[in-house]
Amino acid sequence: MIRQINRVTAAIVVLLLALIINLSYIQVFKAGDLRGQAGNQRVTLTEYSRERGPILLASEAIAESTPTSDALKYLREYPDGSTYASITGFYSLVYGATGIESEANNILAGNDSRFFVDRLQQLFANREPKGGAIRLTIDPDAQMAAMKALNGRTGAVVAIDPTTGAILALASSPSFDPNLLSSHDAGDIQANYEELNADTNQPLLNRPLAMTLPPGSTFKLVTAAAALESGNYVAGTELPGPTQINLPGTDVQLGNWNGKSCGPGDVTTLQAALEISCNTAFAWLGMELGADAISEQAQKFGFESEFEVPMTAAISRFPVDPNKPQTAMSAIGQFDVRATALQMAMVAAGIANDGVVMNPYLISQVLGPDLTVLQNTNPSAFGRAMSVENSKILRDMMVGVVQNGTATKAAISGVTVGGKTGTAENAPGEPAHAWFVGLAPSDQSKVAVAVVLQNGGGATEVSGNSLAAPIAAAVMRAVLKQ
Repeated sequence: MIRQINRVTAAIVVLLLALIINLSYIQVFKAGDLRGQAGNQRVTLTEYSRERGPILLASEAIAESTPTSDALKYLREYPDGSTYASITGFYSLVYGATGIESEANNILAGNDSRFFVDRLQQLFANREPKGGAIRLTIDPDAQMAAMKALNGRTGAVVAIDPTTGAILALASSPSFDPNLLSSHDAGDIQANYEELNADTNQPLLNRPLAMTLPPGSTFKLVTAAAALESGNYVAGTELPGPTQINLPGTDVQLGNWNGKSCGPGDVTTLQAALEISCNTAFAWLGMELGADAISEQAQKFGFESEFEVPMTAAISRFPVDPNKPQTAMSAIGQFDVRATALQMAMVAAGIANDGVVMNPYLISQVLGPDLTVLQNTNPSAFGRAMSVENSKILRDMMVGVVQNGTATKAAISGVTVGGKTGTAENAPGEPAHAWFVGLAPSDQSKVAVAVVLQNGGGATEVSGNSLAAPIAAAVMRAVLKQ
């Protein structure tokens, strides 16, 4: 009899363990899949009955859940929503999630497998599990400086730590307030979303990551890098720099932005051509190097590659098999060259980091519900774009652009800044795009930055120096605590 009782007891224990394991498996590992199934009517109540984890800058929350008295127990709030909207995205009852809210949803919602033990403890205590937290790489001073300097103008700013790839600022303008889409009133959410979506300025567009534009003369950094890496050019190599150059096989005359020759006797040097942004010299150089060499150099900086930061950035492109005239235009960042602000910041960062391009990232740490650190992001290299020696030569050339050339408004007192302006031609009748990319300080850079004002940000007179360079200077000062 005792043996039979023991067998029954053992069977009951096994069944209970199987039930607990199955329940835990469903709640821990399959919760995300079940929530994603159409027709699951408990999704909304389940998601909002649990405290979603915060998105943090150091210890400051830029997205957090607060208790409510309605059926949906927690409300997602964004204390400084419009400043960080391009990073956090939104978490919406009607439209789901975007940005970090989407990419880190399993962690923030508490569904990540690393929370298994915590979920079991909460389950046995009959308490709803809490979500984990995400800590970002963003420097709040840099982000606020970027948004303040953009001042509502249509554009983007990206700042990167060149040595790690950590993104210090990711600003998109005009922005929006995620709180408008995170309320518990579905009617209000829909009305607010439709208004934002209908806005011709596209505040919902994540410009630093999703917008690709011709980079204009900032791309001359890539062409200069290709020249230096070829072994046939140094900073002092002489180049032809006439007032105009005929594009072979066409009747097109490419001129310089100021309508002048780039040097005495129509001759300049590689360094001087970069300083004064000489179109004719770089167009000639592009044809001499050839499209393959420039394309290969662009790819070493990240063109043609997809980056997840963790949001997926649009791929920056260099034209496939351009002819000679198209290669000349591509060498100065026109024709079909397209780049994101993130990509151009990576170009500057690679030059700053002794030629090594680091993979960009936004998440520095994954934290548990009790804010213990579960994972630190380890910086990783995308690859080497230039030799150490040539990257230093190009940095020095960029310093000359700020001190003696077209980027004087990027200067910071007491700091050696390197940079390159760009004024990228747009569709006929449309204002140009104003660009600036830079790094500081030039010897041991702590920040690389890219700024673009789409269609000149609405300005009547467009230049990278007058419009984009001051924004970059403000962001670099913020990072350097100047």
